[in-house]
Amino acid sequence: MRFYLTTHKRHWVKLTDVPLFLKSEHFVEAVKLPEALGPYAVDSGGFWELQKNGRWTRSPRQYVGDLRRIWEHVGPFDWAAPQDWMCEPLIIHGGKAGPNVFAGTGLSVAEHQRRTVANYVELRSLAPELPIIPVLQGWELQDYERCVELYDRAGIDLTAEPLVGLGSVCRRQSTREGAEIVTALAAHGIKLHGFGFKTLGLEKVGHLMATADSLAWSYHARKRPPMPDHTHKNCANCIEYALKWRERVLGGLPPQDGVPA
Repeated sequence: MRFYLTTHKRHWVKLTDVPLFLKSEHFVEAVKLPEALGPYAVDSGGFWELQKNGRWTRSPRQYVGDLRRIWEHVGPFDWAAPQDWMCEPLIIHGGKAGPNVFAGTGLSVAEHQRRTVANYVELRSLAPELPIIPVLQGWELQDYERCVELYDRAGIDLTAEPLVGLGSVCRRQSTREGAEIVTALAAHGIKLHGFGFKTLGLEKVGHLMATADSLAWSYHARKRPPMPDHTHKNCANCIEYALKWRERVLGGLPPQDGVPA
């Protein structure tokens, strides 16, 4: 399994050759783009868009333009996420979770799925040369099965795709429900990418996925003192901490030197 470190620090692409996962807007904001030293993938930033606005504010053409600029200046990426529509209840209905406010889309899970598939079809038409992957969205297992059918009706065989993202599972990845969804979709022969997977989720279903990404290292670091000889308040934005955390996760080793697995 290829395991991507998620980060908002775009300059990391020139500092390490381990796989990185970054939001497209972190590159879009830059006047000068760094050239990537190793593999990386691009997130569309959909969760933030829908949380804040309850809709997408960038058109598919704008997004494709952003991806082409990233491809040209940073280097070819492994893949990019589409402008999909997450199906978490807070995304749909709105509300608060701690300090985070969700605008709410006011739409149904079925409509989110329809828009997700339609967006992928449009992006593929606009930029057939770019490796944009389809994403499965839903909430219950039957929702995801229905989403597979929607892609099939659109002429897209997900089992033939090199990678398919799995959305709206990251917050319940280590639960029995999350494991059932991953297991059922993998049984179709779909090569899955797990968005935002943490160590417990990887332990349960990591063997069923082709790739995954995680920002868990930053959350861990934020709640802990900095590593020895580090002068910052914590290591939540520290590449050394992130790389050591990744080594621990992939090696299955216990926590050491303040870097939890």
